[in-house]
Amino acid sequence: MFDGSNFLAVTGFSLLAIVLLMVATAVEGHRQGRVSVVDTTWGLGFVVVAAVAALAGDGAGWRRLALFVIVAVWGLRLAWHMHQRNRGKGEDPRYAAMLEKETGNPTLVAIRKVYGIQGLSVWFVSLPIQVSAAAGGGVVVVAVVGLALWLLGVSLESLGDKQLKDFKADPATKGTVMDRGLWSWTRHPNYFGDSCVWWGTWLVAASAWPGVLTILSPVAMTYFLVFATGARLLEKHMAERPGYAEYQQRTSYFLPRPPRR
Repeated sequence: MFDGSNFLAVTGFSLLAIVLLMVATAVEGHRQGRVSVVDTTWGLGFVVVAAVAALAGDGAGWRRLALFVIVAVWGLRLAWHMHQRNRGKGEDPRYAAMLEKETGNPTLVAIRKVYGIQGLSVWFVSLPIQVSAAAGGGVVVVAVVGLALWLLGVSLESLGDKQLKDFKADPATKGTVMDRGLWSWTRHPNYFGDSCVWWGTWLVAASAWPGVLTILSPVAMTYFLVFATGARLLEKHMAERPGYAEYQQRTSYFLPRPPRR
């Protein structure tokens, strides 16, 4: 049974928590002089929502706990990875290019174009978690399938990130294009894994009505990863790197498949 009033409480508290997190991120970004600190907050935002849902929800306890655990594992790993990757560096070129197109106070532009949009995105993509927190018992086998898909996704994302980190740390590969391991099957294994994570999370939530109605949340996340701030934006940044055009010709854009000759 779904408790609508409990859902309103969960989503209200979730939105408040996201706002507070983004305000803190904006303050830290202003202190550091770069908005790319939001990359670390992105994963943490979902962990905060999952914690709110687990504590404030009155739905099936096993599913609230399962969603909190998988979101926490994914979000904390991603936040740590982004922190390590960006630590000590300047502004991300993608954010710099985005902000250069705007006029007005840079801080206000960043609040509107980066922190605000990412905060709303976290709230919308996490709707399955929020709805599930107020839902009763569901179909366990659907949740199990979702957990399996999540495990596949987080494994691909983690392995892809590690392979790229090791590649960049090797002086012998400096100036070349990463085309090994998972990166020989897809140009964005981490983004593909991320997509699987959120479709798996949605399946866990969809195991109980009305979680299935939140399908636009994983659709939105996949859109972000493929067409908006993820793969497509990175491709523009990498387009002029020597050897990247050849890499594009032989390697799948998003869905993994054997490399073409």
